[in-house]
Amino acid sequence: MSNREVVEAYARAFGASDLEDQYQYLHPDLVEVYPQSGEVFRGRDARQAMFKSWPQDEFPTAASMPSVIGSADQWILMPTFSTLKVMGTGDEYTGVGTVTYPNGETWHMVQLIRLREGKIAHLTSYFAAPFPAPDWRAPFREEPAGQ
Repeated sequence: MSNREVVEAYARAFGASDLEDQYQYLHPDLVEVYPQSGEVFRGRDARQAMFKSWPQDEFPTAASMPSVIGSADQWILMPTFSTLKVMGTGDEYTGVGTVTYPNGETWHMVQLIRLREGKIAHLTSYFAAPFPAPDWRAPFREEPAGQ
């Protein structure tokens, strides 16, 4: 699988809350960081155990990651008509989605994703609650479609 295919498959498994499927796309030495809480989960087994311990009855959640941003490694044609592979462009992706919590709130989520050896090796996950737009910005913004 290409790195993009790995990330897209992980995103589908993430959206389906399928821990077993997610696991296969994670590097054994995965590091996941939650900057807002200061937590670090080292190793895919530790991450898996944390999610398996999630008190789903008390805190049921639903997640989606419909948007994956990034590109595969690319080949470029040099002036001498030889090709050069540009490495690294396909190692970093951004996943954008939502997480819905038990109280019904849906928060935005962004995951910065880095791959190594064809597996996801580092995740930095940000979660942000929605907030009302301040009135003072009204003259400068567009309203979302349908409002």
